[in-house]
Amino acid sequence: MLDYDKEARVYDASRGGEARAEAAASAVLDLIPDRPGRLLDLACGTGIVTRRLAAARPALRVTGADLAPGMIRRAAVRLPGAVVRADSRRLPFPAATFDSVISIWLLHLLTDPDDLRAVIAECARVLRPGGVYVTTVDKAAAHDVGSDIEAALADRPIRPAADAAALVAAHAARHGLGPAGHSAFRGVGQGRSPRSTIDDLHRGWFSQLPPGDPRRETFSARLAALPDQDRPRADPTFTLHAFRKP
Repeated sequence: MLDYDKEARVYDASRGGEARAEAAASAVLDLIPDRPGRLLDLACGTGIVTRRLAAARPALRVTGADLAPGMIRRAAVRLPGAVVRADSRRLPFPAATFDSVISIWLLHLLTDPDDLRAVIAECARVLRPGGVYVTTVDKAAAHDVGSDIEAALADRPIRPAADAAALVAAHAARHGLGPAGHSAFRGVGQGRSPRSTIDDLHRGWFSQLPPGDPRRETFSARLAALPDQDRPRADPTFTLHAFRKP
């Protein structure tokens, strides 16, 4: 897994910046109630999306939470006094605190099934009755846009998706959360080029190809042979699912 404390320095620039944040915030806002209340942005990162949510819904009291100190420092500049350091598996909030909880690009990182169960359980616990939990699902699959890059990587080892939509829905149901809609947004500026994919491969983004695995060089060579090395292919489209607490 990436070191998100270090990654904070380049996170916004390497993830589509303000354009992607605007798209993500707009899709989230489509799924949460438009009324006064409290919202928790879990794994808020640099706060680039969180800030937009707070600005768009002034009647909401927005709190950002993240575990990486580097992320927290940047988010705190964007949302002074509204960001806390927290482990998403053990949230430091009483039950029924929030009207909305969101987790954007978090669940796919939870390779331990117990962690996934714990995070969804905590999101359900801190929701008030009638509250809504919104999360991204199937993040890795979103990057498969049918390009020559995917063809070059087609036989790479892939771990089961921790954020598979059906799996997330099943865990949500166990904690009394029922389906409440879905939305999608374009990952603006995140279309992969062959050269950037080679860089991602060596940075450890493909978790089933660890450092020292000789297959890394095989896939790197395939990618290096593709045309238009610096031309981004199509942007991914990310999916959001919402769940309501009775």
